[in-house]
Amino acid sequence: MAGITHSDIVKAPKVLLHDHLDGGLRPATIVELAEAVGHELPTSDPERLGEWFVAAADSGSLERYLETFAHTVAVMQTPEGLHRVAKECALDLAADGVVYAEIRYAPEQHLEGGLNLDQVVEAVHAGFREGCAEAADQGRPIRIGTLLTAMRHAARSQEIAELSVRYRDTGVVGFDIAGAEAGFPPTRHLDAFEYLQRENFHFTIHAGEAFGLPSIWQAIQWCGADRLGHGVRIIDDISGASEGPSAATATGGTQSAPPVLGRLAAYVRDKRIPLELCPSSNVQTGATPSIAEHPIKLLHDLRFRVTVNTDNRLMSGTSMSREMTLLAEAFGWGWMELQWLTINAMKSAFIPYDERLVLINEVIKPAYAKLLG
Repeated sequence: MAGITHSDIVKAPKVLLHDHLDGGLRPATIVELAEAVGHELPTSDPERLGEWFVAAADSGSLERYLETFAHTVAVMQTPEGLHRVAKECALDLAADGVVYAEIRYAPEQHLEGGLNLDQVVEAVHAGFREGCAEAADQGRPIRIGTLLTAMRHAARSQEIAELSVRYRDTGVVGFDIAGAEAGFPPTRHLDAFEYLQRENFHFTIHAGEAFGLPSIWQAIQWCGADRLGHGVRIIDDISGASEGPSAATATGGTQSAPPVLGRLAAYVRDKRIPLELCPSSNVQTGATPSIAEHPIKLLHDLRFRVTVNTDNRLMSGTSMSREMTLLAEAFGWGWMELQWLTINAMKSAFIPYDERLVLINEVIKPAYAKLLG
């Protein structure tokens, strides 16, 4: 990693586009909130609980991975719980050097305590405002926008899309659908996506994680997604991506044939459709065997619009700095590559263009210029 350490990376500005609010709680907070609402946990010891989440998520199955959320969602059913989780999320990200983040959550999953959808959104927004203000007072300014998520196996996507547009001027910057991909294609929610397009509103779709190219194709060509949540399986449309040497050189050495992009992969690259890649999470859910074998290296080399993200910090025991450290160690990446990933993410954010430029030109580039020497 050429002299770059994890502590160095913590100090560098980072941009996060794919992070679930209910996947990033502090274990100690879960214990306290669970006791307050009477929810039984696998253990009441915060350290052991954190270890349990990571171990339970390390199954190689997206469905098993998603089961861990029963415990986090259970403690996010009150205004106080939602407010606290959002505030701590902002503070944790700011402490990790994140300067801009888009945090997603599904309001429909937080109604069991009697809240309505609007009350859920307002509690989360209040928590983020307080957390961002406190982070700024600590000298670690961070801006957070939220994405409202509809569950792909449910039937409330139109309602959540309308909720997103209703709060577009007070913190919501986009819409998303999430949940198990197999058997629940994004085309089930076409009405919601068509509504969002009529309202000139941004949206991303979880696609190409546990399910392959058809999920990506539908998300883009049928639904009109601005970004792909994960999108790691686009590698399936790149031939030669994992093949060995194929041709001998005149001196007796070997060289590999260049990868060939299929029609869908070429379209994604040509259109600069951002990929919200989440390396550690992709390994946990079986989308890729290891960090060293993650397609992010090839996709970077082929100049796709690659971004790096955490997905669920609790379940992966991770942070943005850890994800970048893992990539730097696996691929020998330095500040140039980390800056490229960061600017890619900022370019792909759902806030207005001029506001993205301010963060790129006044925050990100000057900081990396110093790091690059």
